[in-house]
Amino acid sequence: MKPYLLKEEEIKELAAKIPGWEIHPMFIERSIVFKNFVDAFSFMTKVALLAEKYNHHPNWENVYSKVKIKLFTHDLGGISSLDHVLASEINNLLK
Repeated sequence: MKPYLLKEEEIKELAAKIPGWEIHPMFIERSIVFKNFVDAFSFMTKVALLAEKYNHHPNWENVYSKVKIKLFTHDLGGISSLDHVLASEINNLLK
């Protein structure tokens, strides 16, 4: 499936579909705090493998046990279907 920009209505519906994510007009983001650095880094490794699978790479930062992830589709200029899919997959890792 080729990624497409989400319409304004679809973006408004994202909050219910991907709990834990903050929805902004041009991107979505989530911060997660783990018990320690090893848990945070392990999570980032799993996300990295997902990012490679979808060829869609997040902007992110890590400070000790906190990971902050920002998703948007650079080449489409906003939030796309691919961001929704990757955010859902990331949420699945946290279950």
